[in-house]
Amino acid sequence: MSLFDKFSTLQQTRQALLQGGVSPFHLTVEKILSPTEAIMNGCHTILVGSNNYLGLTFHPECIQAGRQALEQEGTGTTGSRMANGSFAAHGHLEQAIADFYGLPHAIVFSTGYQANLGILSTLAGSGDIILMDADSHASIYDGCRLGGAEIIRFKHNDVSDMEKRLRRLGDRSARTLIVVEGIYSMLGDRAPLADMVGVKKQYGATMVVDEAHSLGILGKNGRGLVEEVGAEQDVDCIVGTFSKSLGSTGGFAVSHHSLFDMIRYASRPYIFTASPCPSVVATTTAALRVVRQHPELQRQLWDNANRLYNGLKTSGYSLGAEVGPVIAAMIPTKELALAMWQGLLENGIYVNLMIPPATPNGECLLRCSVSAAHTEKQLVHIDRTFQNLKEKFLP
Repeated sequence: MSLFDKFSTLQQTRQALLQGGVSPFHLTVEKILSPTEAIMNGCHTILVGSNNYLGLTFHPECIQAGRQALEQEGTGTTGSRMANGSFAAHGHLEQAIADFYGLPHAIVFSTGYQANLGILSTLAGSGDIILMDADSHASIYDGCRLGGAEIIRFKHNDVSDMEKRLRRLGDRSARTLIVVEGIYSMLGDRAPLADMVGVKKQYGATMVVDEAHSLGILGKNGRGLVEEVGAEQDVDCIVGTFSKSLGSTGGFAVSHHSLFDMIRYASRPYIFTASPCPSVVATTTAALRVVRQHPELQRQLWDNANRLYNGLKTSGYSLGAEVGPVIAAMIPTKELALAMWQGLLENGIYVNLMIPPATPNGECLLRCSVSAAHTEKQLVHIDRTFQNLKEKFLP
């Protein structure tokens, strides 16, 4: 027996997909043409699965900032901030994020995944409890496991189940970290955050909200679900990523707690990971400034999201309950999902193919992520293609 033998089942599953003529693992993005278009496998393709919600990947201010940083500071930092020191730009970005949220403390991480690893594993350790939504992202699961805390899951978006489990903990609820997301990445549904915050305060627990898919999307100023429900002073920490609305890479955490900055000295993922490179820091800082100066991007995103959601709904697709930047069409079987995904690709449309075990409740999904940069012509083509595939495969 070899350690590699465990992958034989996975290999068989992959081979079965390939034998069916569908190759979701071998897509090559040969050339990016714009925030919403690319050449993929030799074909001109509309990107409807990139999470580029505000379409900032080609924004001239961001590109200019990145180019200038490359010329002045080089390609990389070659080490962690703890070992090599912080570039001035790291501190400027952290201050910009803190100002954006109106909170005193911010920490930047090299990826959004790492932000959850670094924050969750450091806040809750041995002897503590983590109470997490069952449909949480993989980075949340891994961050919770890394710290060694006791992990308890509650039913997805079920406030009653969350409260019941907190109540059972008794006095231990004061040492409990609750972890939820603003917008969930698979079906695009939101946490019932206002009610959850009420329960959290009742039991004296601590709460972290992952706003990866809601930064720049929700709230008057784009601060996410926490802002939209008015819970900015009740939530203990907000984590997020730069790789969605800000069109970059990296992650962050912000908080109002006076001791929050001490996480830098205790978080192994932060201490031992090379810091973000200068061009990434520069483009992210510029993108954050663009978000603050151009609220019309958020309005355009919602116009596009409503248009596509209503179009797919009218065509008869079963969708997530809420309109948002993530629109997931539920497909009855894996075989149909694969065939329809291939049909979209053949018509020049790329969406995310999501199949078990990566999806909640064993659903098969064709997951769209809408962008403010999608044009009316693109949205019409996407809508009509989905309609034609519905008539062909799901009459």
